[in-house]
Amino acid sequence: MDIAIDFGTSNTVVARWNRATQQPETLALPGLSLRLGQNPPLIPSLLYVEDAAKQEVVLGQAVRDRGLDLSSDPRFFRNFKRGIGATIQGFVPELDGQQVTFERAGTWFLTQIIEELKTSYPEVKESLVFTVPVDSFEIYRNWLGQICQSLQIEQVRMLDEPTAAALGYGLADQEILLVVDFGGGTLDLSLVRLDLGRQANSKPLGFILQWGQKSLADSISQRPKTARVLAKAGQNLGGADIDHWLVDYFAATQGLAATPLTTRLAERLKIQLSLQSQANEVYFNDETFESYELALDRDRFELILQEHEFFDRLDDSMTQVLRQARQQGIEIEDISGVLLVGGTAQIPAVQTWVQQYFDVAKIRSSKPFEAIAQGALQLNQGVELKDFLYHSYGVRYWDRRQNCHNWHPIVKSGQPYPMTDPIELVLGASVEGQPSIELILGEMGAESGGTEVYFDGDRLVTRSLASGQTQVQPLNDREGARTIAQLTPPGYPGSDRIKVLFQVDAQRFLRMTVEDLLMNQTLLDDQPVVQLS
Repeated sequence: MDIAIDFGTSNTVVARWNRATQQPETLALPGLSLRLGQNPPLIPSLLYVEDAAKQEVVLGQAVRDRGLDLSSDPRFFRNFKRGIGATIQGFVPELDGQQVTFERAGTWFLTQIIEELKTSYPEVKESLVFTVPVDSFEIYRNWLGQICQSLQIEQVRMLDEPTAAALGYGLADQEILLVVDFGGGTLDLSLVRLDLGRQANSKPLGFILQWGQKSLADSISQRPKTARVLAKAGQNLGGADIDHWLVDYFAATQGLAATPLTTRLAERLKIQLSLQSQANEVYFNDETFESYELALDRDRFELILQEHEFFDRLDDSMTQVLRQARQQGIEIEDISGVLLVGGTAQIPAVQTWVQQYFDVAKIRSSKPFEAIAQGALQLNQGVELKDFLYHSYGVRYWDRRQNCHNWHPIVKSGQPYPMTDPIELVLGASVEGQPSIELILGEMGAESGGTEVYFDGDRLVTRSLASGQTQVQPLNDREGARTIAQLTPPGYPGSDRIKVLFQVDAQRFLRMTVEDLLMNQTLLDDQPVVQLS
């Protein structure tokens, strides 16, 4: 049986492929899920650590049912997904003698969900699909893979969330679709082309991780379907940021303290304003016996969004996607459908913003929560994915003009894979008698800017970096991993000594060949270095 997990900043969705009906269905896990009105069963992405040493935690709806999310308790975690893989500036709590990082909190959260699934659905050990943000770094994807390895899942695949959403809507052959995936922590835009009638001799290119003996080809039907990613853009912006802005607004106008309770009230106001023009919530402090009535209308709400340059940031992402599309000869009128997924995409002001670019007849929003998880299941139902590398990858060098380290791209974003021609880099020694050559590889974020994750008091928030600042995640900057060539005899400055050939294979592995030009020897032969995103 195939299971897909859409791990979200605010909510997590679990879906399975029902072999009897040949349709996806969203699963409700007892004690963890909450059915909200007509929405599918969602698992709130909340965690409370009862005993860190014993790894005893409460998660999902059980946290809310026990009121564990209403006080400023360091044992309570929310929005922890956006901190995974990021460099955190600020306090990380130590509980029961254990430092609880966001990776550890996320591991406990997902591990318990998977263990619950294995109890109810033992077949989950066969195959699992995770969805990931379009701008996630390799450290995040590796973290997911390590969880599944520890739980002995035989086959694991990963698919970026916007592409999964396009598959989840199950639209017609050859349509070019723009997916606006706007959840609690990230805004991801992805332009994809669905092709449901390709010939059977096409090679499958899209799975990410794999254990056991199965291969992706085993699941490809006689007429495989493909989702080709044409353009991507993403940034750390979501409903959690809006909740913080609303709390700040009430703190400034009514002197309301910023606490987990007031954050939850702000979230309720935001949700109400997606359905009506006026929202009200009552706040009562049982310690001071003070009460407040929080009221907000859509006009004031949209002004708050404007004050935080919300729509400007949306425009930036849309501009990136449309620019990438035009480079491939695709104009805005060629886009046949726009799919809105995620809770933040349900805000009327966001939908109005989308309508400034596209005719309302092209916009669809009927599956805001289920589309991603259900679409991910299509990977195991005869869909192959053709994709390109979202990030650039480079080597670190010393910039003498700036007197600091900088990065030189070797594989640029947008590169299709597998690559047909390798990229060549020739290096020489920099000092007399140099015994080896080191090379530090890095995964480079968008050149237009990045996002810093940090603490404001006990609140995890993000901040956009200025344009031109590039985030880089070093991939091998650790002892024993930097050296790519031992030089015998030692190297000397003034001549080329080694040639490095880089290539990306069908599984997105960056492979490296190193040749000693002086000795005419191959030191590394098509060695896999890291799996790219």
